[in-house]
Amino acid sequence: MQPSPASSASPPPPAPAGRGQSRSMEPGEPREPRELGPGAETAAAPRWEEAKTFYDNLAPKKKPKSPKPQNAVTIAVSSRALFRMDEEQRIYTEQGVEEYVRYQLEHENEPFNPGPAFPFVKALEAVNRRLRELYPDSEDLFDIVLMTNNHAQVGVRLINSINHYDLFIERFCMTGGNSPICYLKAYHTNLYLSADAEKVQEAIDEGLYQGPVRNPWQGSSGLGDPSFQPSFQTDVRLVHTSMTLLGIAAATIFSPSKDMAVSQSQLRVAFDGDAVLFSDESERIVKAHGLDRFFEHEKAHENKPLAQGPLKGFLEALGRLQKKFYSKGLRLECPIRTYLVTARSAASSGARALKTLRSWGLETDEALFLAGAPKGPLLEKIRPHIFFDDQMFHVAGAQEMGTVAAHVPYGVAQTPRRTAPTKQTPSAQ
Repeated sequence: MQPSPASSASPPPPAPAGRGQSRSMEPGEPREPRELGPGAETAAAPRWEEAKTFYDNLAPKKKPKSPKPQNAVTIAVSSRALFRMDEEQRIYTEQGVEEYVRYQLEHENEPFNPGPAFPFVKALEAVNRRLRELYPDSEDLFDIVLMTNNHAQVGVRLINSINHYDLFIERFCMTGGNSPICYLKAYHTNLYLSADAEKVQEAIDEGLYQGPVRNPWQGSSGLGDPSFQPSFQTDVRLVHTSMTLLGIAAATIFSPSKDMAVSQSQLRVAFDGDAVLFSDESERIVKAHGLDRFFEHEKAHENKPLAQGPLKGFLEALGRLQKKFYSKGLRLECPIRTYLVTARSAASSGARALKTLRSWGLETDEALFLAGAPKGPLLEKIRPHIFFDDQMFHVAGAQEMGTVAAHVPYGVAQTPRRTAPTKQTPSAQ
């Protein structure tokens, strides 16, 4: 049977698709590019950014290289300064070291809460980030060392806490109940912060060299004579011949009575003057002879620099890092700012303080002379990450206003020292 003409004819070509119609694709036929609708590219951009962020977070972050100790500004902090360990300290005090270690092991996956030095350490790291951006190959950076007499078993919880808060602390010193102070110089420490006042006093003493004292009053009226009554002039001469200050700055750090927000991008450090940046020469005169004689002395010695105090070296280190920003034209945007907050009067005794700093090649960004007024309200306006003072009532006043304050146990304002050593017991520092 012959096929009909209709069945043998070739099929007609497909009609072109009209508006709103679609046709099926022939095998091998190339696809025509589709036009994206309005806003399609804008909508795709957030999805791409979200995906990129997700995969970036999956990749391990490369940590920066630690600077060599001899090139860095080294800040040593105790574990109780960096973290709050009130409950752990209570267990140690009441139940002993074995129960303390057991408790730490049982809770080693629970991070500690931040302590008083925590905002200060975060601010140091913020400065380091800026320095690495400007000077990628420089090792002139802050380096934080955890300095504690904790047992090494407690180290796991400390490491977990540091990683939890993304802190860059690579160097540890855990001495298992022994004092860590003997290691401070080996770690090239510029500043030591601790919650343990005895350890801080030990560190301050490490920085004091008791040089040979030349007695200018030999004979029957010399210093060895119980009947000898030192005069105003002899008090001053004694200050300059009694000791030379070297080495380690140290302070006992205290938590504020209330929380206060501090800058996340600028490190702010406030210093008292006498017995902190400077020696206690002037405070000795005030205590022995009163304010009037003190003003006379400061006026007469206005152009004679004061001897250095225990925190002078730390201010010097801050100034060195500040100059790295200044050299890039960033003086006004510098992420380090320093303050002199002193009870001195500007007109009567301020010039000698400022001229002393100048003679050292140092400066503070702000100098605030309070003429004996409370420091707490002014510190509340400054909002420093830390404030150093040698007198506890100024430290307490700062705490009340929300400032993290640190006591420098140096100078004539301190309580009399013990003459006989006492047996030390390890603490949960």
